[in-house]
Amino acid sequence: MKFSKKGDTGETSLLGGQRVPKFDSRPETYGVLDEASSALGVARAGTKNQKIKDIILDVQKNLLIMGSELSTLSEDYHKLSHTISQEDADRLENIIEELQKKFTMKNEFIYPGETVVSAQIDVGRTIIRRAERKAAKLKNEGIINNNMINQYLNRLADMLFTLARYEEVNQNG
Repeated sequence: MKFSKKGDTGETSLLGGQRVPKFDSRPETYGVLDEASSALGVARAGTKNQKIKDIILDVQKNLLIMGSELSTLSEDYHKLSHTISQEDADRLENIIEELQKKFTMKNEFIYPGETVVSAQIDVGRTIIRRAERKAAKLKNEGIINNNMINQYLNRLADMLFTLARYEEVNQNG
């Protein structure tokens, strides 16, 4: 790996090459998405259930797309080949509905930790909720170009909650 050392001054580059402080709200938010993807990667590596692996990998791909959106200024937004769409949010809703048909959701408070994988999915979910709060701030500040980001993050947290419960009852498959 070649080191650019460009970040040594406390700045980072957006996709268009613009430099911003590393504490800027954009890198702060897409950094949280990266954190969530890593947490979910642990769950993906730990589960034996191929369906869960596939769902998490699809989510990780969308988090990367969303990160690229958040690291792109309005004037460069047209250069993006992929953005989060209504279809992505709808896919999450469909997953929730499909999973809920396969088990009965408990009507009580959930204490994460029934299985290691479900607990790790819940860690990813809580990180996504933090990203959602940061994205809501970006939207409020007029920085987000795609309003679907907020909807996607909200649906994603709900889906991850459902996925963790699904994993608890299907941990061997």
